[in-house]
Amino acid sequence: MCTTSLTTCEWKKVFYEKMEVAKPADSWELIMDPNLKLNELAPGWKQYLEQHASGRFHCSWCWHTWQSTHVVILFHMYLDREQRAGSVRMRVFKQLCHECGTARLDESSMLEENIESLVDNLITSLREQCYGEDGGQYRIHVASRPDVGPHRSEFCEACQEGVVHWKPSEKLLEEEATTCTFSGACKPSAQEGSGYSFFSLRWCLFGAALCLLIVYLQFSFRSSAFL
Repeated sequence: MCTTSLTTCEWKKVFYEKMEVAKPADSWELIMDPNLKLNELAPGWKQYLEQHASGRFHCSWCWHTWQSTHVVILFHMYLDREQRAGSVRMRVFKQLCHECGTARLDESSMLEENIESLVDNLITSLREQCYGEDGGQYRIHVASRPDVGPHRSEFCEACQEGVVHWKPSEKLLEEEATTCTFSGACKPSAQEGSGYSFFSLRWCLFGAALCLLIVYLQFSFRSSAFL
């Protein structure tokens, strides 16, 4: 029976079920470790960093809730081949509430479907690093989500500890902007749009002038006819 948080229980449930399918001959355990540090590995241990998870935070002080697509999760993995037993230590970095300004770091909760895809990524890395296998394709699923606002690094525990992380959608936008800047591929559309407005205005002025000319000629013709 799981006596910790529901999210922790869900992580363990999904991990054990998927590892039973991926590596049924080996025994694996998943341990939550809030003291885990990036690049500080014991001998024989491997590391995997999930940089773009999605989760919901709930402030335990003012009850404010917020969604983030910048949740960082750190994994350390070790496989004892002789004992056919492995261990994964895991840390989900927390965030501060920007509403009440309390220094209390809050944990994130995640949907089961998000946990499943993140565990798939973990097992992919585990198979590559611990078993020397081709783990397959990593699942990057944040780029298709609507953005929920800019990431505020001053409220992010991972950022404060120097963990550099990015979101795929931001990376794609960055590359697109760079391509437009250096190739000029994005400039013609703006030029065409401004050109269309200029020519439309010019034709409107020309039409108005033509109408005035016709009225003037008609008035002049009628005036000469009465003389």
